[in-house]
Amino acid sequence: MSDLELRGVRKQYDGVARMVIPDLDLDIASGQMAVLVGPSGCGKSTTLRMVAGLEEPTAGVITIDGRDVTHMAPADRDIAMVFQSYALYPHMTVFENMAFGLRIKKLADAEIKARVNAAAASLGLTPYLERQPKALSGGQRQRVAIGRAVVRKPKLFLFDEPLSNLDAKLRSDMRREIARIHQESKTTSMYVTHDQIEAMTLADMIVVLKEGVVQQIGSPVDIYEQPANKFVAGFFGTPTMNFLGATLGDRVITGEGFSLPFPRAAPTLRPAAADAKNQVVIGIRPERLSLSDASDAIGGKVVMREVLGAEVVLYVESAAGPLTVRADASAAPRPGDQVKVALDPTAVHVFDGTSELRL
Repeated sequence: MSDLELRGVRKQYDGVARMVIPDLDLDIASGQMAVLVGPSGCGKSTTLRMVAGLEEPTAGVITIDGRDVTHMAPADRDIAMVFQSYALYPHMTVFENMAFGLRIKKLADAEIKARVNAAAASLGLTPYLERQPKALSGGQRQRVAIGRAVVRKPKLFLFDEPLSNLDAKLRSDMRREIARIHQESKTTSMYVTHDQIEAMTLADMIVVLKEGVVQQIGSPVDIYEQPANKFVAGFFGTPTMNFLGATLGDRVITGEGFSLPFPRAAPTLRPAAADAKNQVVIGIRPERLSLSDASDAIGGKVVMREVLGAEVVLYVESAAGPLTVRADASAAPRPGDQVKVALDPTAVHVFDGTSELRL
């Protein structure tokens, strides 16, 4: 197993003023699955491609297992990469595709056969070893691509949005497959995705990027329950977190139609303007809101509902702002109904109204 380190890594393309990666420091410990996540254009795939050697950093150092690989050819880095597009050789059989990298390394035929057969059995590909990719489904092709990486026993696995071409059922199946393979091999891995579910279910460590800048690094639980800023809070969770404008006083937060305790003395905020002093944004997830008859609940009207089986998602217009609420399907109101929504004060996240950092 090997660790991966990026120090002061930058990337700027010729003729483009903005740096894609302004300045990135990142440590992935040996055996960890680190998932880089963020919106399109945030620099996650560029980072992975620099680690793979497919992109040259503008500045900085990349090391794998303590060895500087910054300017090393991809073939010399001892990595295996799984692409979004499978990247299988169409004229080769499944066996030949999986064996190709081992033949390049000039391994003995007996070892190649043993490795390929073992990986094929693990991935349920044994019946398809003599087929060509055109005779396989999308999920089977992706398993071949993963198997081709697994048989090489590399120091580092790189996954570039490998499940984005699959339907929802296959994505779920392949997530479990990748998680199982990682658990068994304990190979250090970097996984790139824009899908928050993949990030939460696969990662030992999540790296959240926005415009090439790390917003937060942490475990899935940390990222979800203790988001560093409003961007991270809004990126994770389905439906997304509710955000409401409010004013922070001494141990109290007040907004239109609600008042909540703040558990400590009010910090000093940096206002954007004189009239913005002590302005904050509170965030609360839909599952931490509830329909209530309490006198201090926020009144509003249901404008839409989405049925999700045993529960529904209600979209409520209120004086405090739009609210999204998860509710039991059997008792949920209909569009046009008046409701009252209670906020759980223990589940509220508070962000500076200007910097958007967590308070």
